[in-house]
Formats: sequence, structure tokens, C-alpha cells
Amino acid sequence: MFTGVKVFSATKAKEREELGENVTRWIKSNSDLEIVDRVVCQSSDNEFHCYTLVLFYKHAKPAVPATAP
Repeated sequence: MFTGVKVFSATKAKEREELGENVTRWIKSNSDLEIVDRVVCQSSDNEFHCYTLVLFYKHAKPAVPATAP
């Protein structure tokens, strides 16, 4: 089960080189989310190669505070 989707795509060579860093940065800045699935696609024509990464996520369960005895 997921509650949201984040799509990353890159067509130009520079964008493709930076794709992993962009995904990592997004995951770190959204640490309250739990990635539950992903789909990676690559498509091409005569001139362009496009990579797409789709992350399916849900909000992580908040930590349960310890109760005092």
C-alpha cells in the first residue's frame, strides 16, 4: 500500500549523470517517508535516452514514545 508517488526523469546526459544524486537528496530530505516500491524505466529513440525512476511511498509510522514505568 502506498500513499504517494515521486517521479524522477532525465533525458539529457548531464541530467542522467545527476539523477542518482537528486534521488538520494530527495530521500534524505523526506526521511518521514518509507519507500515501499520502485519502478525503473529506460526509453530511447534515435536521438535521446530517457531514464525514469518512480518511487512509491507511504508516511512512516511515527516512533512510539517510551512510557514511564
